[in-house]
Amino acid sequence: MSSSTIDHKHLLLAGVVLSAAVVGGCRGEKSEDAPFHLISDMQNQAHRLPQSSSKLFGDNRSNRAPEAHTIAVGHLKEDDSFYRGVDASGKPIRRVPFEVTQKTVDRGHDRFNIYCTPCHDKTGAGNGTAVQRGFVKPPQLFAEHAAGLADGELFNIISKGQNNMPSYASQIPEDDRWAIVTWVRVLQQSQAAKVDDIPAAERGKLEAPESEAK
Repeated sequence: MSSSTIDHKHLLLAGVVLSAAVVGGCRGEKSEDAPFHLISDMQNQAHRLPQSSSKLFGDNRSNRAPEAHTIAVGHLKEDDSFYRGVDASGKPIRRVPFEVTQKTVDRGHDRFNIYCTPCHDKTGAGNGTAVQRGFVKPPQLFAEHAAGLADGELFNIISKGQNNMPSYASQIPEDDRWAIVTWVRVLQQSQAAKVDDIPAAERGKLEAPESEAK
């Protein structure tokens, strides 16, 4: 191998090392010069803390309220039947506006036990722990009046509240409210059920009343 070839490799290696040193030396290097910005208006925006003042606006507030009637992306909620429980004429819909599956009912059971049992108890009779401690007793969910309500009406009671019951719209999303409605229907059906409503294969699992067992 000739000396010229070795010198060429040494020069190439030295160039690589020098380039790396230059690039590395630029990272974190302090300078007294003002930074250079290609688009100064975008990169030098004034920072405002929450509830601070700003002379840019007539009311001197830095926080700006959204324009009237603006809606965040994904929050338009055009479907009245799903989001408000009413049809095009504003009348409560009779049935849940989607296909009800076992998963829906199970979800409703779970959400009901979390949000509703403190007042309604697990059976819907209205003897929850809050009532036992002095809160006003709610109507029985399986009473004739409640059983006659449309699904959309039950949904709206959960959404807006009624009498002493507050609104749960901020705590329970729409799909879970509908799921709770399906579980309320299960509770209502359970109170009015007859032995003949139970599949024949399942009737053998029923326990006989104590009076008959003796």
